[in-house]
Amino acid sequence: MKVADAEILIIPGYTNSGPDHWQSRWEAKLSSARRVEQAEWSKPVREDWVAKVADEVNACSRPVVLVAHSLGIPSVVHAVPLFRKQVAGAFFVAPPEVDNPAIRPRHLMSFGPYPRAPLPFPTLTVASRNDPFGSYEHADEIANAWGSLLIDAGESGHINAEAGFGPWPEGTMVFAQFLSRLQP
Repeated sequence: MKVADAEILIIPGYTNSGPDHWQSRWEAKLSSARRVEQAEWSKPVREDWVAKVADEVNACSRPVVLVAHSLGIPSVVHAVPLFRKQVAGAFFVAPPEVDNPAIRPRHLMSFGPYPRAPLPFPTLTVASRNDPFGSYEHADEIANAWGSLLIDAGESGHINAEAGFGPWPEGTMVFAQFLSRLQP
């Protein structure tokens, strides 16, 4: 699949993705990409975020490719039963441990636990070995449950602008390869 064949939905996490974040850069570069805007970025409500993701997917007229970071991931996974349009694939980066009470901010636990059923579309999950919001072991466990290919990003923090991942050329290459294997 080519970028022009899909509607690429960028789904940021808690507090949104700023201008230097790789998601914002991809949104600006990819002609068919747009951000799923949430009404409340700093006080996320699971039901609202999940409904917004489902509404955006269901409004698409071309095959849908999801690009979710952090809290965007459980928003997508919880929205799957609400999808009325076919999703071609999902690219997940830095899944947080939303069922771990040690992870802050605590109100993010309202997005947990993750459903563990296999996802009905191809997925690729990129996880770091030193993400402050989720362990690599947790990412491995949920990726396995979903049938997702897990990519080890090494010690990359939360794979965001603060961790040095603004342009993220390696991520761009992995996403391009993932996209090329999807069926329209």
